[in-house]
Amino acid sequence: MSKQRVGIVFGGRSTEHEVSVTSATTILQALDPSRYTPVLIGVGHDGGWHVAERDLELLPEAVVGNPKAATSFAGLRSGLELFRRDDTRPALDAPLDVVFPIIHGRGGEDGTLQGLLELAGVPYVGCGVLSTALCMDKALTKVVLRDAGVPIVPCREISRHEAQRSTSEFIDAVEEAFPYPVFVKPTNTGSSVGVHKVRSRAHFVSAIKDASRYDHDIIVEPGIDAREIECAVLGGFEPQASVLGEIRYTSEFYDYEAKYAAESTQLLIPADVTPTQSEEMRALALRAFRALKCWGMARVDFFVERKTGKPFLNELNTLPGFTDGSMYPKLWEASGIALPELVDRLIEHALERRRETASLEIKFKS
Repeated sequence: MSKQRVGIVFGGRSTEHEVSVTSATTILQALDPSRYTPVLIGVGHDGGWHVAERDLELLPEAVVGNPKAATSFAGLRSGLELFRRDDTRPALDAPLDVVFPIIHGRGGEDGTLQGLLELAGVPYVGCGVLSTALCMDKALTKVVLRDAGVPIVPCREISRHEAQRSTSEFIDAVEEAFPYPVFVKPTNTGSSVGVHKVRSRAHFVSAIKDASRYDHDIIVEPGIDAREIECAVLGGFEPQASVLGEIRYTSEFYDYEAKYAAESTQLLIPADVTPTQSEEMRALALRAFRALKCWGMARVDFFVERKTGKPFLNELNTLPGFTDGSMYPKLWEASGIALPELVDRLIEHALERRRETASLEIKFKS
């Protein structure tokens, strides 16, 4: 049987570029070389696309062993650009059987890359255009979840354009609705980039200004004294929920440094919750996954209020990290699915969705 050609698209023009590079390295190492031929497709900070497939023997040193080198694509062949001005030579040796998009944040996790792959007719791992776009927008995610009966933390939203004119009226409304502290977040980013825990009006103003550097819209949520619990979902028509994990950290909140750098951050698997709490959150994770029309994978993040034990669904991450410290692969490993098998299943779900799409009529018959 011939090997499947798997394109790993990574990097990107977002604040999560470096995290994406590390995730791609993990996925590359997890692919069974007897079943797959990996094709690395790197997107630089400048938006340039690069391909490396004939020189994969260079990658263990240039990419796997040195993520910083991968960030600048030092190990990729500069002569193999995905989109050429010169059409006399193809960018790829052969068509791809499936793509594993692992660009986190804007341009990879917001439906744009998925739309490109849909138009090209290439199967890809993970959620489709609609669900990736919805889940990337924290405010719209809450609207869908609320209608589905999933408990959420309320929010208020202001556009970057409005904030640049004046924030006084907006802050007045938030202060009337929510007590301090509140959280100020860009509506469409991940990895806690641009997120602030705000305790005063003066900080509120500067936090909105900073968050607006990263997105067109900013949301504000009330701070709740809560534990952070996560659940991984895997599957297509019949998705499964993993065991739960808990994140413990010493910082003010689970910020970028706590996620990727702080040695004091702990990932506890399984989470210290009651069987009833576990059953409830796993059921809510599956309900949210279906309500947002997700496919393949998502990491579902909960807040569990310390005082009441009540869960609130915070967000769904449709392209969760695959770094050594990432919760998604760790949760499935604890649930009995090791990383190589997890990657196999994600690829199979991508192909399953493609077969389903191919079965649809594309010509109207009266």
